[in-house]
Amino acid sequence: MNTQPTLTKDDGPTGTTGTPASSDGLKAGLKNRHLSMIAIGGVIGAGLFVGSGSGIAAAGPAILLSYALVGTMVVFVMRMLGEMAAARPSSGSFSAYADQALGRWAGFSIGWLYWFFWVVVLAVEATAGAVILESWIPAVPQWAWALIVMVVLTATNLASVASYGEFEFWFAGIKVVAIGAFVVIGLLAVFGVLPGSDNPGAGFAHLTDAGGFFPMGAGAILTGVLMVVFSFMGSEIVTLAAGESEDPQRAVTKATNSVIWRIGVFYLGSIFVVLTLLPWNDESIVEKGSYVAALDSIGIPHAGQVMNVIVLTAVLSCLNSGLYTASRMAFSLGQRGDAPKAFARTTARGVPRAAILGSVVFGFVAVFFNYKWPDTVFAFLLNSSGAVALFVWLVICVTQLRMRGIILRESPEKLVVRMWLFPYLTWATIGMIVFVLGYMIYDGGGPREQVVLSLLVAALVVAVALVRERIGKSSAKV
Repeated sequence: MNTQPTLTKDDGPTGTTGTPASSDGLKAGLKNRHLSMIAIGGVIGAGLFVGSGSGIAAAGPAILLSYALVGTMVVFVMRMLGEMAAARPSSGSFSAYADQALGRWAGFSIGWLYWFFWVVVLAVEATAGAVILESWIPAVPQWAWALIVMVVLTATNLASVASYGEFEFWFAGIKVVAIGAFVVIGLLAVFGVLPGSDNPGAGFAHLTDAGGFFPMGAGAILTGVLMVVFSFMGSEIVTLAAGESEDPQRAVTKATNSVIWRIGVFYLGSIFVVLTLLPWNDESIVEKGSYVAALDSIGIPHAGQVMNVIVLTAVLSCLNSGLYTASRMAFSLGQRGDAPKAFARTTARGVPRAAILGSVVFGFVAVFFNYKWPDTVFAFLLNSSGAVALFVWLVICVTQLRMRGIILRESPEKLVVRMWLFPYLTWATIGMIVFVLGYMIYDGGGPREQVVLSLLVAALVVAVALVRERIGKSSAKV
């Protein structure tokens, strides 16, 4: 049987910074303002800025229903996760809860799949950031920009969790302010009260004047779901970070309770503005990107350059959070004996150095694959991690069904966040996720390949987990 490795620190319970250490060796270095902004910004990925144009082109105004459906699913999943995280804050979050409720094999499997997802994201975001930076300073090659970005953010994460929190506070803050300003300015233009606006066609009529609200048919809503579902990944990061905060229960409760308005304003609000400023079939939405096209339509100067700065910020935010998230999941796996023991050791500042370096090394390798074999090796990595978001949400739902009873038996006073209409909404959410996965396979093309490859990788990881568990039980009997 695996035993929990001893956590090592260089200087006692508080470290050199004087920040209280948590029970697992990490430091409670994240302030409430850090957690608040991580919670708000975590749901805003670069995919919202870059990928929304394709979704609008595929579904027309009905893409609003696609965002609403996925947003509702995420709200339910976050409520379930918030229930467990508020009662038992942990750097391993849903992986640790799956370990407790479903078995070691479940915690091991979903933990490593989630780690795999985020280290592939590191390569995607580093490359996306490098493309923007190279367009500004072409003298520096793209690979060098990717290296610089990765090195800087690795150094930030290695310094302390407070450094990660501070960087993310400002990165997420810029995203939040940018989208908030976009929604306000856009609505003023829509209602015709924006001074100097040169978009006389803006208005609610655009929701129906180009083939109706369902120009591609009602079935396009599901096509839109497949295109937007992955832009919501990241909302669960706050539950991992809560374990390193001053008041984990308060942070998780606040983040869980605010997820509805965050999705409503940032996703539905901003896409609604785009669709009321321009006809859904305007070619500029795909060519320039939905936000740039919308800003151009109301005469905002240098909209493309402004949006590039915001997209770069979103990319750096995602990269920063991805490295943090992958390293904390690796740390939790090491702590539970499901990863190398070195991953569970922390420095004097409460930083899991080996877990960070192990994650970033794989990220660097993936970046190399993206440059060397983008259409073969890297495409496989990308597709085989593509459906992991849905697997994670599914495991959270199933885990919560079991964890509710465990929490009520062991510490009912900690059940301060409760899933609504339990267990009916939990089962309904499970049904929604399974339906989306099934439709991805039915729909064919890229979505089918992502689900099939992700299922194959998941089956391999589960097989490894079951073999390890059996070997562990056999060793315990000897």
